[in-house]
Amino acid sequence: MMSNRSQDILFQLIKSLEKAEKRHFKLYIKRSSAKEDLKIVRLFDALDHQDTYDEKVLLKRLPGTEKRQLYNLKTHLYGEILASLRLLKSADSIDLQLNEQFDYAHILYKKGLFLQSVKILEKAKEIARSNQKLYFLAQVIALEKRIENLHITRSLQSRADSLAIEANDVSRHIDMVSRLSSLSLQIFSWYTRHGHARNEKDEEGVKSFFSQNLPANVHQLTGFYERLYLYQCYCWFAFIRQDFLQYYRYAQKWVDLFNAEPLMIRVETSHYIKGMHYLLNAHFDLRNFKRFDKVLRDFEQFAETARVREHDNFRIQAFVYISTAKINQHFMLGTFKEGLELVPGIEEKLEENEIFLDPHRIMVLNYKIATLYFGSGDFSTSIDYLQKIIHETGELRTDLQCYARLQHLLAHYELGNFDIIESLTKSVYRFMAKMENLTVIEEEMFKFLRHSFHHVAPRKLKPELENFLHKIKHLEKNRFETRSFAYLDIISWVESKVYQKPMGKIIHEKYLASKRKVKK
Repeated sequence: MMSNRSQDILFQLIKSLEKAEKRHFKLYIKRSSAKEDLKIVRLFDALDHQDTYDEKVLLKRLPGTEKRQLYNLKTHLYGEILASLRLLKSADSIDLQLNEQFDYAHILYKKGLFLQSVKILEKAKEIARSNQKLYFLAQVIALEKRIENLHITRSLQSRADSLAIEANDVSRHIDMVSRLSSLSLQIFSWYTRHGHARNEKDEEGVKSFFSQNLPANVHQLTGFYERLYLYQCYCWFAFIRQDFLQYYRYAQKWVDLFNAEPLMIRVETSHYIKGMHYLLNAHFDLRNFKRFDKVLRDFEQFAETARVREHDNFRIQAFVYISTAKINQHFMLGTFKEGLELVPGIEEKLEENEIFLDPHRIMVLNYKIATLYFGSGDFSTSIDYLQKIIHETGELRTDLQCYARLQHLLAHYELGNFDIIESLTKSVYRFMAKMENLTVIEEEMFKFLRHSFHHVAPRKLKPELENFLHKIKHLEKNRFETRSFAYLDIISWVESKVYQKPMGKIIHEKYLASKRKVKK
């Protein structure tokens, strides 16, 4: 169980610092102050030694500091830590370097040294162009125009024309990037609320929104960012509709875009990591076993590079996505028990990086871990993880909320807790119906559960299971019904009951059969 760490922003910032960053901060403060024993250094050390934020203990460790003074002291320390980090990280960040150059140019402009200012701006513009920094280009061009408007620095006519052309070109690119990135975000937001399209009504709604907001002639775009956000839009659009082949095509285009321009892997590392994640998801959904394995190995290799390891955001992002992929691989192979070996390491990392992780990612990992335990036959532990999702409040991933409850019901069924099954079945049915989350498979599942407990003797249960399997087996290829299989392989679960084999063995036999089919 992860701790409920304080949300104090200064405390979070200090806890996010690595040893090298803490050491740099101390050196930075000593250089910028004549006093060796500054109050903010004492405050820094006091917070650094706390496991959770405790203001009463903090004030005791800072004699002479009253509660009303603490706020100003904390604000000052927060600013100094950020200034220290800016110095430390500037060599590793194109954005920080460009902003620094812009600041220098602005200072020179204010001092009336216009030619020097323009010279710095032209250099910065070259770097920005090569790194596709459109928004920075717009900022630079705006300052250049201001200088030319107020102070003629060269042939005004040619300079005015070239700046106007540049400004209009950058503006067009920015407008398109803004529209596509907004569309990508809105579609992603739809998914985080609802999950996959539940029915034709959902699909038509998403299709209509997508077509109305997709700019014209987008497939003729050549800019890096325009294509990046276009591929993201199509990835989410396809994923929501469970068009996994289209999802794969656009995830591959996304990764190929970076492979064609390797410099951008460093500039937009986070987007590259996401692209690898979605490509792995696509191979998982299509059961492309070999390709999945190849992409996962490439991803793990990239995660070991200094670029990822030395950056908190990239390191944690890669950890979450690689952990998800490794669990998915065990789902594909049916090796649930072997997959449990991943859990302690994942739990440790989740605890260690709790302040960096959003609730959505934690919820997804908890569901996948619960499914690992379910597939391995440890239904009690599966229930423990499912409870974490069931007790979540808010509208985040209502689909996971529904399927966590369904898997929770099945876990109790497996444990033989028949005294609570009837009430639990009614409760889960009501919840899923309220969320408009019931597919034909779930409707059949609830019918089977209600009927089997009250009207079927245990010795006659197998024929009922075979009948249930017959009813749902043909739905495996139905696009709206496959939504169920994305969360829990219900067909393999029923088959495990019918053929009296562990669920993992059933799935592994399917995997071996698919390999033999490919060889033929």
